[in-house]
Amino acid sequence: MIRYDDKPVVMILAGHDPSGGAGLVADAEAVRGCGGWPVTVPTAMTVQSTRDVIDVEACRGDFIRRAARALLDDFRVSAIKVGLIPDLEVLEAVIDVARMAPGVPLILDPVVASGAGTELSTPGLAETLRSRLLPLVDILTPNRRELALLAAAPEADEVTQVVEIMSLGCAAVLVTGTDPLEGEAAAGNVVHTLHTPELNRQWQWPRLPANYHGSGCTLASALASRLAAGEGLAAACAQAQRFTWDTLDNALALGQGQYLPDRAWRAPDFDATLE
Repeated sequence: MIRYDDKPVVMILAGHDPSGGAGLVADAEAVRGCGGWPVTVPTAMTVQSTRDVIDVEACRGDFIRRAARALLDDFRVSAIKVGLIPDLEVLEAVIDVARMAPGVPLILDPVVASGAGTELSTPGLAETLRSRLLPLVDILTPNRRELALLAAAPEADEVTQVVEIMSLGCAAVLVTGTDPLEGEAAAGNVVHTLHTPELNRQWQWPRLPANYHGSGCTLASALASRLAAGEGLAAACAQAQRFTWDTLDNALALGQGQYLPDRAWRAPDFDATLE
């Protein structure tokens, strides 16, 4: 029987990671795992493994605009999640897509470098992103290194950096503490902090022992899915963190590098006795 459910639709603009750990595949899995339906527009094709990113090939801006327009004309999109922006042409296209959907929550995961440290964006994007994209963003989800790269004062404390970014028009910032900073012990709890003009809220999660590929993508897309479903910001952040921690706790060592979050870990096993 065909069912036409009113599922929240999330548009994803991100790079394609062929390992499945991050990028469009991870985003789509996270959206489905959190109750939404993903529609995807690639911003870049990559050559990468669980060890590192080898090459990034940006998609054309006109292609991104046309792909997004076709989806917006077909679906009632309830949130837009943006990941990898490899160059200025793609950034301009992403800005145009955001303007195609006024009032739709825009979630930006500022993917700057791979887990191994490889730069994924061309130099010089930060200022245009700050001045033209951040004013359209409803919630930014950087780790602390990414926050410092986007802030005007990278040596300032976290609160000062967040306040400065929000002064540009970004409505909220969820700073993740998954990646230990230089000199910081990789032990204890991971602390995530939500900053808005009205409230600051922190969550703590036990730090897991492995290195993971795609945790940031998973969190931002899970958050987008819950916002698309109509949840309030704090509740959506909490739900997204719970989902992400569970995918990491059930991660798979399928490649030779980082562990891959299992975003379908709750799916039932197949019954081999069925014929």
